[in-house]
Amino acid sequence: MLKEFRRFALRGNAADLAVGIILGSAFTRIVNSLVSDVLMPPIGLVLGRVDFGELYLNLSGEAYASLSQATAAGAATDNYGLFLTAVVEFLFVAGAVFLLVKGINRLQPAAEPEKPDTRDCPYCLWTIPRKARRCAFCTARLPASAPTARA
Repeated sequence: MLKEFRRFALRGNAADLAVGIILGSAFTRIVNSLVSDVLMPPIGLVLGRVDFGELYLNLSGEAYASLSQATAAGAATDNYGLFLTAVVEFLFVAGAVFLLVKGINRLQPAAEPEKPDTRDCPYCLWTIPRKARRCAFCTARLPASAPTARA
């Protein structure tokens, strides 16, 4: 069982997956910092000095000056400001991943189109399997290398 695990762990796909997860984690931290430390403060400034991290709805009925005070007191809060920040972070991560995948796809060579498994009967143009010797529709005998209309 140890040998089987070692084969799995050292297989190319598992190693690539591990590298991808590690890089994805580091990339996520960078994007989170970009959004919360660089982008959201100017947006909050434009919207009237709003700190998105401090936007919350107090569900406990008591008054608190900040989210940190409400959290320290154990009050129930709806932290919609943190949710908005998370949505913006997700949009940035999704956009960056989209651009990354698009760039990688552009670098890969185009795959050759596969040869179809069907052909057209030269007599009735019914679609039949490539290896067929007789058309199922018109029952005509087909030559081994019948011309194809779709190939």
